[in-house]
Amino acid sequence: MPLSEQEQRALDEMERSLYQNDADFVSAVSPRKGKPNYRMMVIGVLVGVAGIIALLTGVIIQQPLIGVLGFVVMFAGVLLFVSPSRSGAAETEPDISPASAGRSPKRGSSFMDTINQRWDRRQDGRS
Repeated sequence: MPLSEQEQRALDEMERSLYQNDADFVSAVSPRKGKPNYRMMVIGVLVGVAGIIALLTGVIIQQPLIGVLGFVVMFAGVLLFVSPSRSGAAETEPDISPASAGRSPKRGSSFMDTINQRWDRRQDGRS
């Protein structure tokens, strides 16, 4: 179900407020921007396949140490494959246009005050 225009504006306002007030949180949860590092992905796949082969070899020849080492190598390959690219790590600020920045709440009121006022107005309209 799509959001109404008013709900979309409120969501955009909350997002802008989050970006402005909590940059550490935004940088932690935002997707990385930039190109994926295909070289590291290929190396990760190759290391992972080598780990699987070592793990199976350890099981076949009944040598637990080789199997454990194969698992560790396989795990390292997976980590190499899913590691984020370093090229996009510096880009954590979202692109906010000046037109959308002009819709922010008044300087004297906080974001939550604005949301509470909107809620009160909405409830008064229904009564």
